[in-house]
Amino acid sequence: PEDTVTNSFASFIHAARPEHLSQTVRQRSKRMILDSIGVGLVGSTTRVFDIALRYCRELYSSVAVSSVYGKPGVKLSPTLAAFTNGVATHSMDFDDTWHPATHPSGAVLPALLAASQMLPPSTKPTGLDFLLAFNVGLEVQGRLMHFSTEAHDIPKRFHPPSVVGTLGSAAAMAKLLSLSSAQCCHALGIAASLAGAPMANAATQAKPLHVGNATRLGLEAALLAARGMEANPLILDDIPGCSGFSAFYSVYQPKPLSTPGQHHEFLLEKQDIAFKRFPAHLGMHWVVDAALSVRNLFINYAGSFSPSLIRTIMLKIPVSKYINRPFPSSEHQARHSFQFNACAALLDGEVGLASFSESSIHRQELRELLDKVVVEHPEDNVANFDKMYGEVALLLHSGDVLTGKCDTFYGHWRKPLSEESLLKKFRSNASHVLPEEKIEAIIALVDNLETLSDSSQL
Repeated sequence: PEDTVTNSFASFIHAARPEHLSQTVRQRSKRMILDSIGVGLVGSTTRVFDIALRYCRELYSSVAVSSVYGKPGVKLSPTLAAFTNGVATHSMDFDDTWHPATHPSGAVLPALLAASQMLPPSTKPTGLDFLLAFNVGLEVQGRLMHFSTEAHDIPKRFHPPSVVGTLGSAAAMAKLLSLSSAQCCHALGIAASLAGAPMANAATQAKPLHVGNATRLGLEAALLAARGMEANPLILDDIPGCSGFSAFYSVYQPKPLSTPGQHHEFLLEKQDIAFKRFPAHLGMHWVVDAALSVRNLFINYAGSFSPSLIRTIMLKIPVSKYINRPFPSSEHQARHSFQFNACAALLDGEVGLASFSESSIHRQELRELLDKVVVEHPEDNVANFDKMYGEVALLLHSGDVLTGKCDTFYGHWRKPLSEESLLKKFRSNASHVLPEEKIEAIIALVDNLETLSDSSQL
């Protein structure tokens, strides 16, 4: 039937046109593309990326046409390049975050980059085609997450990009490949059967695979649909007694997606993206800003930061089990630890790439600060990226109490990074693997993406 939720999504994907993207949407999405490339480039220096790349190069042989982040001259098949670059993007948990919670760019961009190199010269997508497909992938992710109130909270059961990201990647690829409405529908259905990853693998080397698989499997779903594979045409609808996409949510209330044009406003128009200033779980950014605030108060109070004057470090954070880690023992655990990030900020006055090195994590002075941490979960501090706050209080041996609180960190969608800050982050990340002239060339290409005649140049 034409009046189904699934069909409305398929029709939206098929009907979307470049002119439906407002200037705001174009500019915000280009910022996302640039940031995601930078995060992927610095992510190509990590051990988990090396494992994924070696796996792809050793175990698979195929037509190698698609480039790999940070590895000049190395090419893989399109699906494996998408997978490897997706792993790089999330390898440090440095990639963008939306609300409801997911990592939207990393699930879509690597597939589009790989496919742009895969397509023959006569059908190469333009930069405008690329930008439209990217935004279709974002829109599908955002709309799917709004189908459930459960999605608005910090996740507990599954990692969102492994679910909505897979369908977002399929939607973006369906658009880039100019699939028919029926094929778009099947691409979403196939992607739903390839989706899902449990939250138990957060804070491990397996977590970056969630984004790598999302972008790769969405690409595969679209390619299979293009070759005639069919799936349930009601996959997004709520059918009693037969779960489709509703299998991922306890409360699921799908709504049709309006046809792009006068009556449709892209979600990116209404809500910006959170860009991270340092490579850690988004929740860490609240406690770091709160810790830096109270550190300044402490220095004004004592003249310098002197841990010996501190009796207790009180953290007031929301309840979220997988990011409440008192004594992390690895870089991935440290990226998911309220306690570690608060103490690292207090001790060093900043949190950055070096904060998560083996030597930094196991410093004796840091461990001594961690021993002083006590956690509280105020009822008004809910596990929701749009409502939570971070508070760090230092209870001193003198009896004095110093407190820092952060309701909205710099980089949050309510307090976006400036263009200067975003470019500084990109240049810093990309400089780990690229010379300056290539870094500036990428910035120029993304900035002028609408005018690019061949998106594979990116």
